[in-house]
Amino acid sequence: MAADSAGAHTPRAGTLYRVIARLMAEGLVKEADLRGTPAHPGLERRYYALTAAGRRALGAEAARLKGTAAVAARRLGTAEGR
Repeated sequence: MAADSAGAHTPRAGTLYRVIARLMAEGLVKEADLRGTPAHPGLERRYYALTAAGRRALGAEAARLKGTAAVAARRLGTAEGR
């Protein structure tokens, strides 16, 4: 996750699992069955996947964040022009 965000977001394990539990309760994420996937020695792994509702929610959030970033960019452009 840290690599996906260029190090901007590095949640602790306890935080991550609480978030996953909340997303599952909201129907946005489900536990995925990846039998046959090589496991880490000594550690049982769980895999998760977005549901269709989760993909829609992610798309909506990405659009919202893009809009927020555009507003910030415009404001910065205005501030630089002063």
